[in-house]
Amino acid sequence: MNPIKNASLKKYNTFGFDVQCSHLIEIHNETDLLELYAEDFFDNHFRVIGGGSNILLTRNYSGGILLNRLMGHWMESEDEHSIDITFGAGENWHQTVLHCVKNNWGGLENLSLIPGCVGASPIQNIGAYGIEVKDKIVSVRVFDTTSGEFVILSNEDCRFGYRDSIFKRAEYKHLIVTSVTFHLSKINHELKLNYGDIQHELKQQNVSQPTIADVSNAVIAIRRSKLPDPAVLGNSGSFFKNPVVEMDIFKAAQLKYPEIKWFPVDETHVKVAAGWLIETAGWKGFKKGNVGVHEKQALVLVHFGGGKGEEISSLAREIQTDIHDKFGIVLEFEVNIW
Repeated sequence: MNPIKNASLKKYNTFGFDVQCSHLIEIHNETDLLELYAEDFFDNHFRVIGGGSNILLTRNYSGGILLNRLMGHWMESEDEHSIDITFGAGENWHQTVLHCVKNNWGGLENLSLIPGCVGASPIQNIGAYGIEVKDKIVSVRVFDTTSGEFVILSNEDCRFGYRDSIFKRAEYKHLIVTSVTFHLSKINHELKLNYGDIQHELKQQNVSQPTIADVSNAVIAIRRSKLPDPAVLGNSGSFFKNPVVEMDIFKAAQLKYPEIKWFPVDETHVKVAAGWLIETAGWKGFKKGNVGVHEKQALVLVHFGGGKGEEISSLAREIQTDIHDKFGIVLEFEVNIW
C-alpha cells in the first residue's frame, strides 16, 4: 500500500467533482485491512469508496479514503438447481451481473447496468425493475475496524429495507464490506417481466420466450435510452428514492393530481413514483449554472462540468422543498452526501 497524500477524488466519483482527501489508499486484499488496523489507521476519520456512483462530494475531506479494490469470485455451494457464489466487494457490479447471466445463473439480470461495485449492493439494497438485491443475498462478509476481525452477517443481520440497510447507519460505519454471497438459480429461473418497460422492450426485440440474457439485454437497452452515461455527463443515477407514504397523504395528493403514479405497498402505505412528481412539478430538463435535471429522466441530477457538489446539493433541496409544497410528500435522497 502506498498512500497518496492530498489526492484528488475527481476520477473516483461519477459526478466528477474535483475535491481532495488528506490521503488515499487502495485496498487489494484482506491483509491490507489487517495491516491498517495494526497501524491504528481506523482510529482516525476514514471513508470507503467503491465505484463512487452513489456519493455526492461537496467539500474536501480531512480524513483518509480507502478505495475498495477487493476482487475475485468463488463458489460456496452448488447443486443441480442453484448456486451460492461470492464476489469481492471491489468487483464492478454490471460486469458481475453479466458474468452470472453468461453462466446462466438467474436472479440478478434485472439489475443490469447499475453503476458501482458489488460492495455497494447490500449497503444501498440496490433495486430496479421489480427486483431488490436483498432477495438474492445470502450473507455479507465485513471487516470490523474496531475489533480487527472479519465477520459474516446473515441476510437478516443486514436489516434490509427500501434502499436501506444497517450499513447506512452511523453506528455501523465501522464495518467495511469485503465480499457478498448470492443465491442464484441454475434452472427454472423466475423471470420478473411486469415492471417498467421490460415487456415492451422484449416485444420490440421480437423475443417471445425470454431467457435471463434476454431480460438483461432489455434492461440494458431501457436504461441506455433513459439514463446518461457518467463517463459523458456527470451523474449518480437516481438521486431520489420513490417515497413510501401513508394512505391519507397519498389520497390528498391524488385528489389534486388524479393521474399520480403509484404502486401498492400494504393496506396503509403506497409507493409514489418520484420521477413523476419531479417531472409534473416542472423540473425535468431544468438547468442552473453548472448543474441540472436530466432531460430524459427527472430522477437524475447532472453535472455539466466545472461545478461544485454544493450546487447539486442546493438543487436537490430546492426540488425537495417544491415537491413537498405541491404534493405534501417528502422526497428522500438516495445518494449519500459527503
